[in-house]
Amino acid sequence: MHRPVDHYGPLTIGLHWLIAALILAVLILGFVMTRPFIEPGLRFELFQWHKSFGMLALLLSVLRVLHSIWRVRMPPVAGMSRLEHRIARSVHSLLLGLALAVPLAGWLVASASPLEIPTFVFNAVMIPHLPVSKSDAAEAWWTTFHAVTAYVLLGLVLAHSVAALHHHYMRRDAVLMRMLGGWSLLKTGFREHRQ
Repeated sequence: MHRPVDHYGPLTIGLHWLIAALILAVLILGFVMTRPFIEPGLRFELFQWHKSFGMLALLLSVLRVLHSIWRVRMPPVAGMSRLEHRIARSVHSLLLGLALAVPLAGWLVASASPLEIPTFVFNAVMIPHLPVSKSDAAEAWWTTFHAVTAYVLLGLVLAHSVAALHHHYMRRDAVLMRMLGGWSLLKTGFREHRQ
């Protein structure tokens, strides 16, 4: 594999930031669309956008998990203890797991609803419902699970972001810059290559 050792490859970086942006968009839409003052027609459109971004996040998260199985693992950043490295890997695994679980639970909400409202991804493709039993109780259970896991995901994303900023500004190590890829090379690589 012919990539620099000081940062992740472009596919890993691209999936990381795309999934992060989609998670943010889905969480914002999920909050806005459930406000009581939203007009029903607009609420339906927001739900469809929420589900569209969620389905895309699910697809990209599956690709991210598959990619993480065969990609070359990055070594720990210098100065990180074994415990810190284990915690970081555990958080990353939880983030990936929740990035799969949250949109999958959303899909199950739509699938379990007796209303059988179709899901149109970006108003282009209809996604079929999963083969689960339909009832108000099942819909309510999956709705609660979807909401709880979404809030846990939000908390982990915030903790992950704070940790990355702490590493960058307080510890001044390469944790954040490795996920910025080319920006790291622009900052340090050209100078090193000239020496």
